[in-house]
Order: sequence, then structure tokens, then C-alpha cells
Amino acid sequence: MWTMLLLTLPTQPNAVRLRVWRALKALGSAALRDGVYLLPSAQVARFEAPAEEVRAHGGSASLWHVTARSDAQQAELLALFDRGEAYAAWREQHQALVVELEVLGETDARRRLRTLAQALQALRDIDYFPGPAAEQAEAELQGVREAVDACHSRGEPRAAPLVGLARLHASDFLGRTWVTRTRPWVDRLACAWLIRRFIDPQARLLWLDDPAERTPPPAGALGYDYDGAEFTHVGPLVTFEVLAIRFGLEADPALQRIARAVHLLDVGGIPMPEAPGLEAVLAGLRVVHTDDDSLVMAAAAVFDALHAAPGALA
Repeated sequence: MWTMLLLTLPTQPNAVRLRVWRALKALGSAALRDGVYLLPSAQVARFEAPAEEVRAHGGSASLWHVTARSDAQQAELLALFDRGEAYAAWREQHQALVVELEVLGETDARRRLRTLAQALQALRDIDYFPGPAAEQAEAELQGVREAVDACHSRGEPRAAPLVGLARLHASDFLGRTWVTRTRPWVDRLACAWLIRRFIDPQARLLWLDDPAERTPPPAGALGYDYDGAEFTHVGPLVTFEVLAIRFGLEADPALQRIARAVHLLDVGGIPMPEAPGLEAVLAGLRVVHTDDDSLVMAAAAVFDALHAAPGALA
């Protein structure tokens, strides 16, 4: 079953016509002819916004449910939604990143990786009949993500299954030693700030090259953001989000805004206009401060400022 949108667009203003055309193209709808667009019936709700805009500017819009008259016609309609060329174009971006990875710094590599992941997600959102190309692209994205981690962040944690996060009390975690990987980046910098600001103000922070294997933490230390650590990625959550939830801090709206920015910069996610600025500042601090303790103190001032300015990351 298919849904067909029939439009009579207003002759003026041209901006409306262009906006509607772009919206329909962004939906991945098939243009059968001028003013006639097609989507699978399960996606009918996606037609509602452009249809309402056309009506609001004096045009007409109607939705029709249609079926193919034969298997051959059904195959023709399905072919209109073949995303093979789009996946091929995405793969060219992927290959470019793979080729350039060894000469890219960490900030540029992760920015490129995030852009690549967002491009694939946008493509998957309009791939209404996914097949082997989609599976291959997901595997290639995971491969380049692991390559970036191997180049710039040895020991990057693999997410544990999301099976429930037990609540903890900060009063039980005072004056502890907290361990993570050396040369912290966004998630670990944010975690260090969160620990000292909200969980353990007297925390001693320890940086190890490979706490998951070659340089294990001392007995009694609390690990975060590496494989096998007590606090690490869980399901879709980055370590900062896990710490906030486990210590009952997720109701703080300013922390939630910071968490969304950290999530985006660490593993990708919903774009935030302020996130590139946060990334640039933290990247600059890493250049200025070669000592991890100094870096964390400088980054803490940035996170303090973000937390003190409600709405800054909204």
C-alpha cells in the first residue's frame, strides 16, 4: 500500500514552492510528476506538514491511498526508493576518512566521524526498504569508529548492555581515588568535573595509559570510561550520563543540557549549535595543558560556566 500526495502549489511566493519542494525531497518521497509524490503508506504522517503549508498559502493538497496493479508495477514503485546511489556517495565519504585518518588530529578525526555517522543516520531515516547496503554501511561505520579509537583513544569503552542502573549515594563515595585513561577528552573531562562537583569533592584523580589491561588501577580505586570500569558506557548512554543517573543527578536541567552536548561530541547524536564551540574550547585546552591534572582543572571552569548559565546549551 502506498500514499500519494497530490499538490497544487501556489504560484506565489516562490519561497513557499521551494520550501515545500525541499521538504518533500528531504522526506525521500518519490516524485511521479509535478505535484504528485509517493511514500509508503506507513509513512503517511510525513506528508502532513508540507501538505498543511501548501494549504496555508492558498494551494491544495490531498492524500490518496493507492495499490500497485501488478507485481511488475510494484517493482517499479519500489525501485523509486532504491537508495543504492545514496549509499555509494556515503561510502565515498567513508573511504576519504579512512584514507586520511592517520594524518588527522583527534579533534578533526572525531568531527569527521560524527559527520559521517549523522549522514548515515539521515540516510537510514529515509531508507524505507533497507537491505544489504544499509547493513554494510553500518558495519563500515563501526569499523572506522574503532579505527579512530585505536588511533586516538586506546581503551575506548564498548557499551555494556542496558539492564538497569542501580542508584548510588554520593555519601558512600567520598575521598576516593577515581581512575581513567590518560589524556582525557570530552566524556572523561566532563566526568572528572561531575565527580568533583557533585559526587566526591575530595576525589583524587588518577590517569593511566591502559587501565583495562597493561596498567591496572590500584586496589580500591573507582574506574570510569574504560572497558571493565565500574562506571562506563551503558547501552546508548555515555559515561557522563551513566554517572548522572546512578547518582540521582539527571533531574538537573543544566546538567541534562551538558549531557546532551557530551553525548553528541563523544558518540554522535542530535546536533546542538553550541557543541562545536565546546569542542573547540576543550581541544584548545588540550593543546595548552599537556598535564592531565591541569587540563581537568581548566576544563572544569568551562563546565562550571555552562552549568551556571541555564539555557546556554538549550
